[in-house]
Amino acid sequence: MVKYFSNDVDIRTTWDHVVSAFWQRYPNPFSTHVLTEDVVLREVTADQRLLSRRLLTKTNRMPRWAEFLFPSNLSRSVYIVEDSVVDPVTKSLTTYTWNLNHTTLMTVEERCVFQESEDRPAFTLLRREAWISSGVYGFSRPIQEFGLARFKSNQVKAMKGLEYALSNLHGEAPQRQPCVRDTVKTATEKAKTLASAAAPQKQPQQYV
Repeated sequence: MVKYFSNDVDIRTTWDHVVSAFWQRYPNPFSTHVLTEDVVLREVTADQRLLSRRLLTKTNRMPRWAEFLFPSNLSRSVYIVEDSVVDPVTKSLTTYTWNLNHTTLMTVEERCVFQESEDRPAFTLLRREAWISSGVYGFSRPIQEFGLARFKSNQVKAMKGLEYALSNLHGEAPQRQPCVRDTVKTATEKAKTLASAAAPQKQPQQYV
């Protein structure tokens, strides 16, 4: 039996901006499990649609209980194919993704449609669907449950990554965790900050 997931998200920015940010998602601090991305095909059709195929490599840490079922030398990397169609006429971006390896263990297929809102042109509607299946006899149910839970977690990270790309696109400073260098710089500037009146700070735009 296949596990199914779907959700709908309103993105508070125009479709053009979403499409631009989509191609600039990686790297970002929320998707460190995405190791590589390569464009293997790109063409424009006669009706002006942009067709692309990308190959992505992601990490795939198995749960503890699964490590006893599969060989220790099993690759921890997953190779993902992403096909996409950008239609400037209908203002839609449709993506299809699926894994190339580990298909006996688990197959995850995803379909996303980014569509300009008809009644709110400044908004973009995202419809995300996923199908998770496993061919491991006797263990397909827990594997699918694990796959569904991981997919839900990763799609939250994916949205944060898209927001990060949108912030960069709009010239905003995305929020991030401070590093040691930032902490030292903050301490150095603290006296100057306390000596002057604090100016109103512009809050990063929230897109979701």
